[in-house]
Amino acid sequence: MTVSKTADAADAARLRKEPDDAALQMGELSELLGYSLKRAQLKVFEDFLRCVAPLQLTPAQFSVLLLLDNNPGRNQTEIANTLGILRPNFVAMLDGLESRELCVRMRSANDRRSHVLTLTDKGRATLARAKKLVATKHEARLIEVLGPANHAALLGMLARIAQEF
Repeated sequence: MTVSKTADAADAARLRKEPDDAALQMGELSELLGYSLKRAQLKVFEDFLRCVAPLQLTPAQFSVLLLLDNNPGRNQTEIANTLGILRPNFVAMLDGLESRELCVRMRSANDRRSHVLTLTDKGRATLARAKKLVATKHEARLIEVLGPANHAALLGMLARIAQEF
């Protein structure tokens, strides 16, 4: 038997003996900021969805409602661009929010090609409930995990990345 065949047989035997649930070796992935950010984002979004489950809001929908609350009467292009949501996706999201009577689109008095957006009373009430759930459950959990100083520092670092790239 040659060395190559012996090594292949040894590798095959070792693979058969390793449990299927052995952790994968992450290698360089664990050192890549983009990968770590994405993994953290997935976990944060899962927690967000659990916290606001009774309201059936996604993080993006919550963001839209917050912007509309703080910027009534702004057009949909401004809101979509601010959040980095592609136009077709944003139109579909608005359709869903409108069908739930959380916001309304109206033709702009200044530009008939544009639509301005406003929250409805139901939208404001839903947003108020969502803000309370997010603050008392979701953000509180993140602050507990990170500590207040690290939470604030991470927000600053993420803002810097978003601004620089």
